[in-house]
Amino acid sequence: MKITDLRCAVIGKHPIVRIVTDEGLYGLGEVEFTKTYLKPFVLHFREALIGEDPTDVERVMLKIRQRGSFKPYGAAVSAIEHALWDIAGKAAGVPVYKLLGGKVRDKVRVYNGSIRQKRTGDLPEDYAADVKWMMEQPQNFFMIKQGISFHSNMKDTVEGFHYGVTQKKAGYHGAMDQGVISERGFNHMLDCVIAMKEVLGDKVSLALDCGPGWMLPDAIKFARAVEKYNLMWLEDMLTGDYVPWVNPQAYRELTTSTSTPIHTGEQIYLRHNFKELIETQAVRIIGPDPADVGGIAELKWVAEHAYMHSILMAPHGTANGLLGLGALINVCATLPANYIAFEYPSASDPWWEDLVIGLPSQIVKDSMVDLLEAPGLGLDIDAEAARKYLKEEDKGFFD
Repeated sequence: MKITDLRCAVIGKHPIVRIVTDEGLYGLGEVEFTKTYLKPFVLHFREALIGEDPTDVERVMLKIRQRGSFKPYGAAVSAIEHALWDIAGKAAGVPVYKLLGGKVRDKVRVYNGSIRQKRTGDLPEDYAADVKWMMEQPQNFFMIKQGISFHSNMKDTVEGFHYGVTQKKAGYHGAMDQGVISERGFNHMLDCVIAMKEVLGDKVSLALDCGPGWMLPDAIKFARAVEKYNLMWLEDMLTGDYVPWVNPQAYRELTTSTSTPIHTGEQIYLRHNFKELIETQAVRIIGPDPADVGGIAELKWVAEHAYMHSILMAPHGTANGLLGLGALINVCATLPANYIAFEYPSASDPWWEDLVIGLPSQIVKDSMVDLLEAPGLGLDIDAEAARKYLKEEDKGFFD
């Protein structure tokens, strides 16, 4: 089998990768809807892929893996890798999890970071109302993740929140504010945590997406202050999101200063850039994203290495879309016992559920997702239904 074409179309806001072969099989991969601009980066790899056997996934990846980078530029390589595995599974007639070593769980646990409504504001009572609404959703998620501090609007809406420079209309998803947090800002965050925990109790766990942007002394002080609330984790306090470095030494100082679990990793590309973070036990939980880290095999390598160092695993995935859901389900079915849950992804537009073939009518039940048993990654796009969302330049995408 040979690859005859690599295509990419932006459907809604998601760049969708389609690898075509001379035997009629094709594979699909999806990029986060926050990265509409990555289509040219995907197509940059077209000439390198044509003529290769897509079922030799690792051999193909050796040609392109070094061409990616930290978020967002690892996404193009990652989506291609997903599409290769999709073809390999279809060619073998088995779900991709079988090719990754087989499942160790029959259902995969997920948590809620993306099923949400617009919060009414940034006051403690707004946060309390928001988590109450999320608790009442039919998925019955075991855990909710909420954005605070530099990963929320409170850095703009709470007067005097911090002493750093505040970017106005930066124009980028994930633009980074940074600085020392004021006493007022610090107390406001604590009040929001208290309000949310009063609603959630011990029925639904709470994690906080915090940044990046904190200075280390503030991070230590806050992590200690919330110890009594038994949070699942504090995420991306020092680096994360679009920050192209890791800073394991600072993370280790933060981690060893508190019993509150510290989490990072969504922006990191390749296992090599997790090496020091894991081997120095600089965090308690890592959260690579299979659509940024270099693909699903890359994520599994990271998870296995973390397992040997007693570090927990909670993959990121909030904007990965419904095809991205297929990739997450397949790889997380194979992960070792350090796996907690993955962040359930949403799509750019509600009509995506009408386009994707292979989804059950209710995807999440009691925070669990069934495995997808169709060959490949288990999901497909209804080409006829999707054509109306294609731009003129992409009309041949499904041909």
